[in-house]
Amino acid sequence: MRALVLRFGRTATIEAAREETATLRTQIAAGTLGEAQLEDAVAHLPWAISRWLEAALALSLRPVINATGVILHTNLGRAPIAEAALQHVVEVSRGYSNLEFDLATGERGKRDAHVNRLFAQLFKATGREVSTIVVNNNAAAVLLALNALAEGGEVIVSRGELVEIGGSFRIPDVMAKSGAMLREVGTTNRTRIGDYAQAINEHTKLLLRVHRSNFQIVGFTEQPSLDELAALARKHKIPVMEDLGSGELFDLREAGIHGEPMIADSLRAGIDIVTYSGDKLLGGPQAGLISGGPELVKRIRSNPLFRALRVDKMFYAALEATLVAYLREDYDSIPTLRMMRVSEDDLQRRAGNIASQLRLTSPALEVEVVETLSVLGGGSAPGATLPSRAVAVRVPNVSADELLERLRAWETPIIARVEDDRVLLDLRTVEASQDATVMRALEGIAHD
Repeated sequence: MRALVLRFGRTATIEAAREETATLRTQIAAGTLGEAQLEDAVAHLPWAISRWLEAALALSLRPVINATGVILHTNLGRAPIAEAALQHVVEVSRGYSNLEFDLATGERGKRDAHVNRLFAQLFKATGREVSTIVVNNNAAAVLLALNALAEGGEVIVSRGELVEIGGSFRIPDVMAKSGAMLREVGTTNRTRIGDYAQAINEHTKLLLRVHRSNFQIVGFTEQPSLDELAALARKHKIPVMEDLGSGELFDLREAGIHGEPMIADSLRAGIDIVTYSGDKLLGGPQAGLISGGPELVKRIRSNPLFRALRVDKMFYAALEATLVAYLREDYDSIPTLRMMRVSEDDLQRRAGNIASQLRLTSPALEVEVVETLSVLGGGSAPGATLPSRAVAVRVPNVSADELLERLRAWETPIIARVEDDRVLLDLRTVEASQDATVMRALEGIAHD
């Protein structure tokens, strides 16, 4: 017991001892233990207490292998962080940093400076001066911007853009919390610029455009262009804001994905404020980003809510390193972009190697390489798919759901999906360095 105290601490060990002896007393009172069984249980109490402590004090948040083919899997933490970003987080977090300290003047600085300068370079091609601030997620960015720019006034938005994203986050609800009043215009499928113009009155404080990032409206549709909205806003001297949700710095058309708007395009068209995420298409840490004209961004930053919603040094470190990768055009160093850009030939080669190896080492497995489709996920590019390759596996006398459960219970949990009563491991979201772990898991399950 002294060894357990040294390893786990006195308080936790006492709690574990109380829990295990209470369980033993319950069994004695119920008459379920004979004398020999009781002696054995008492003799093994230190082992039982040790097992209790290991379970209670184990880390719950664990790395997993994503073999679902969903690149931005919300339940699995969305975008994996680039190696350089992780290293920068460690460097900055291990000791003190100049988070809010100006090394040149020796005076207090602003934490936004570390990323604002990089965003300014990335948006230089828009032909306008752009400032950027960071909060903890895009929902917070929308709330803060609406509160700072439209509290007590009306915000005009199309009925076809009153979206709900994961976690029951609804645009009308967040607008109500911001203190702004919703003014709906148009219809679900068709909204014209004239609808916005007719709704403008002395109470109008903002025009809002919301990107339908997690669903599509197709067929008989109409939507004003960004240029039309910006021109109308300028005419009436009202700011126009766009909630892009995912936020795209890299042109996804190069990866075969179309229809996802780029942040720079919105700013170039004259949109005053753009909000977007850091952990989706941008491929960085979870964050809400607000970019736009310096005066409006300064006004949003001065809102008291900003301090409540801001992020810490670790987020800035990860975001800064990610943005540097963009400026260097080192796109393959950002895992999200690398997964989007990997070729079908590469996926076919890896899948073939895994299948061949498993057929040699585990002939009991039924293994096949199949063509499949990966998706972006995370509320990005609805309907867009990427051709991929998966290893399809069956185990005799084991259902597909049971195989999924065993993969989740592996030392490094593996998350896959079921199709046609087979478990599919989509390699687009599995790093090549993880292939060996996937094979060991399947071999271990086959030989169980």
